[in-house]
Amino acid sequence: MFRRISAHRTPKSPIFTTYQKADRLWGWGLWLAALLLFTIDLGGVALRDWDEGIVAQVARELITGDANWLHPTLNGDPYLNKPPLIHWFIALFYQIGGVNEWTARLPGAFLTATSVPLLYSLGREIFHRRSQAIFSALVYLTLIPIVRHGRLAMLDGAVLFFLVLMMVCVLRARRDLRYALGSGLAFGLLCLTKGVLLGVLLGAIAFGFLLWDTPRLLTSKFLWWGLGLGLVPVAFWYASQWQYYGFDFIIANLVDQSLVRIWESVENHKGPPWYYLLEIIKFSAPWLLFWLGGLRLAWRDRNLSWARLTLVWTGVYLIAVSAMNTKLPWYIMPIYPAFALAVGSYLALVWEEGDHQIGRWRKTKPSPSVPPDQLLTPDYPCPRPDSLWPIFSLLAFVAWLGGLYLGGMLTLTDSQSLDINLQLTFASVALTMAVSTLLLVECDRQFLVILCWGMYLSLLLFVSSHHWVWELGESYPVKPVASLIQQHTPAEAKIYTSYPHSRPSLDFYSARRIQPLVNDSLQHYWHNSPSAYFLVDQQTLNNLQLPDTRVLGTVEGWTLIMPSESPKPIKGLKPV
Repeated sequence: MFRRISAHRTPKSPIFTTYQKADRLWGWGLWLAALLLFTIDLGGVALRDWDEGIVAQVARELITGDANWLHPTLNGDPYLNKPPLIHWFIALFYQIGGVNEWTARLPGAFLTATSVPLLYSLGREIFHRRSQAIFSALVYLTLIPIVRHGRLAMLDGAVLFFLVLMMVCVLRARRDLRYALGSGLAFGLLCLTKGVLLGVLLGAIAFGFLLWDTPRLLTSKFLWWGLGLGLVPVAFWYASQWQYYGFDFIIANLVDQSLVRIWESVENHKGPPWYYLLEIIKFSAPWLLFWLGGLRLAWRDRNLSWARLTLVWTGVYLIAVSAMNTKLPWYIMPIYPAFALAVGSYLALVWEEGDHQIGRWRKTKPSPSVPPDQLLTPDYPCPRPDSLWPIFSLLAFVAWLGGLYLGGMLTLTDSQSLDINLQLTFASVALTMAVSTLLLVECDRQFLVILCWGMYLSLLLFVSSHHWVWELGESYPVKPVASLIQQHTPAEAKIYTSYPHSRPSLDFYSARRIQPLVNDSLQHYWHNSPSAYFLVDQQTLNNLQLPDTRVLGTVEGWTLIMPSESPKPIKGLKPV
């Protein structure tokens, strides 16, 4: 009989050990680079409205309000929108570092940064060459949507982390079935982050890949045990909400916040079916130029696992999210890991072919020493990299114009009032694209090094400026107004505003709930709520001519007022 040899006694070859060390070095290097990019100056700008303001407020009420951790609240009302996993993380960081922008954004930024080396691990599982995994991770690291949304106090960065983790476990389960347990747990964490509907959609991508590539895993007890373990906390949380809120929870969470978004445009967030394709086109430059070549390469190699995963991931998710009537820019985020895999495989082909004197990706001239019939032409999917230099030159030209404009050389404005980091960002992008153009004309594969490093440096400069959350410029600065409210109103005060929409960020910074009103309603509350406070813009203040007005302060064009004495109610004036 053969004697069983335990795994830890099996000698490892020097080549295998070297490969492991190289993978660890790449993993640590990518993680450190991602941590720097995702956490630098994280609290330098205010939280933006809606998602950031809501998430930060819900997390704060977990530690300061009457809410318990199982049943969170928003401004004292039950919060039934999303499961509270990330809100729990943020609340824990609040208890360590205080309530501020940095602690609100850090959990999501950390998870997104960690998804970068995870994507490298995914590439090492599914690609034959390390260069494919490296380029995929570098593309993912330098995508503008990943960097921007990953730094925000939102749920999408955590979704990316758990999604990539689930896919890594699924791929490793092909050679070690125990990893299937991890895939089920990651699926459960996805459901506890943004709801069951998204979890089912992303789980269907993994299921579709296994059905095409490794159907034997679908019969593994480890996979189903892992799925069961992952669903235990999900079932417990949903059951606790059902028991506490009853049928109202089903309507608010599963219907209004999930299913309704499929056939209705919630809060007028609508767009054409090609809305998300336009989002990818707008924000994925310059890697977008290689995406079509990567998809064609995946279709050509669809008998390989990496191509099957890329095609299933891209196709299923893009079709599903495009069919939804509610359109929001961050709904497309889960497609970007597959985007990076497609682009990374194409760039690796360009890099590897550049290693050979015969069979280069450039147009090699016949050499007397090499017969023409021995010249190898790599089978490149279109577009060929050397055909893209006009587009890179155009990008360089646009970036130079942007830098000159921000430097005040094209206008008469005072350039000193502008952010120097934004000027340096445009200069870095312009230089990157210009050098890449020159190298593409020479058919030099080193343009990939310049492109990766230049995009990383440009994004580092960009997030160091105050412009990476550009939505803050859509309305008045919230922090000075919130400071005015905090200074002149008690904690439980009723505050109304003439601003037409609610601003969750204002509620968060002022620690008050500010209710928007139209003019007629504002007049009604003015005459019937003598203890209330009113935040109004100057035009509204002049038009309404409110009697007995006591002005408490003015900042950023907004004035905080209250009745100086109890006014008499106006008959026939009803709230709208």
